[in-house]
Amino acid sequence: MTVNEALALILAWVVGLCLGAIFFGGLWWTVRNGLSSRQPAFWFLGSLLLRSGIALAGFYLVASHGFEPLLLCLLGFTVARLVVTQMTRTPGETRPVQKASHAP
Repeated sequence: MTVNEALALILAWVVGLCLGAIFFGGLWWTVRNGLSSRQPAFWFLGSLLLRSGIALAGFYLVASHGFEPLLLCLLGFTVARLVVTQMTRTPGETRPVQKASHAP
């Protein structure tokens, strides 16, 4: 692997991070502001179309460079989801613990 190939793969990962930040950050923003809107359906549908369009266009551009950059882009997208989820969590919020269900 040459230096240029390694830089291209790192760039694909960074593009995935940016796409994920736009997608999931936009989702968080929409939920916070869309619920108080007079027309929440307009905001949610518009946000979905815009966020999905940006993400799909980015994935399409990265996929034109091969399978490996696409995988790293998807990995970056997933990492961004985890980061945005952690950053937007309200202080003191914890996930509910699910109890194991037992057969009768």
